Amino acid sequence: MDDDLKSALMDWCRRKEIPLVGVAAASRWENPPFFPWMPESFYPRSIYPDTRSVIVIGFPVHLPVIESTPSIHYHELYQTLNRLLDDSTYLMAEWLNRRNYPSMAIPRDGYGSIEVLLNKPVAFFSHRHAAYLAGLGTFGVNNMILTPGYGPRVRFGSVFTSAPLPPDPIQSDDLCIRCMRCVEMCPTHALEEEMYPGGITHKHACATHSAALFRRSISPCGVCIKVCPVGNDRELFHRENPDIYTSPDSYPEMTRAWDHVRSYGGKE
Repeated sequence: MDDDLKSALMDWCRRKEIPLVGVAAASRWENPPFFPWMPESFYPRSIYPDTRSVIVIGFPVHLPVIESTPSIHYHELYQTLNRLLDDSTYLMAEWLNRRNYPSMAIPRDGYGSIEVLLNKPVAFFSHRHAAYLAGLGTFGVNNMILTPGYGPRVRFGSVFTSAPLPPDPIQSDDLCIRCMRCVEMCPTHALEEEMYPGGITHKHACATHSAALFRRSISPCGVCIKVCPVGNDRELFHRENPDIYTSPDSYPEMTRAWDHVRSYGGKE
């Protein structure tokens, strides 16, 4: 394992102000930590046989923005994060390539469009599972990765590399507190507690709802990550009480703010 290379990579990430970085050995996909697990065709070595390590990066979704979802504000932030992820993973792969470690970036989605998901609701690689195996968080009932700093409010991207990087430990403590807020507040009832951890939700229902929001220019939905009480960002933004979403009439200032944002930018 190349400790010096990993140290240099972490320094590069700090200079680029990438807040979340983790490394997983490609072999971890071949020893499933729970079931159901993905088919072998989704493993990194099935996609790029020279993969020895998978580097996963994450950018947070700012809580006050996603609180307005569905809205043009969250829609635009989502697009910004997608660009940051694609730019950053490409630059990271090129940084490794110049050091003679063949590497490639994996697009943050990999499924074309929301409309495509209606017929085939899956991407060719799961960044969520990669983030779990890279030690960045644990799965929640909402089928998302929960992180200590931001709960599920993180977007992830990955790099496959031939570099023999020391892997980070998988988090052993389950961050999900099983409050069931994500299940209860999902507008399409797409989540089930029985699918926890990391199982398959009713993806078609979620994709159908997202497609409808996309046609109004206010996708994605994001309710299940908005209402999650996990994450230090809740304290930063003074949102320790998640009842703000279940009893909005008790918080008129926030309700007025969300109504204002939602009234702009989206098609009726």
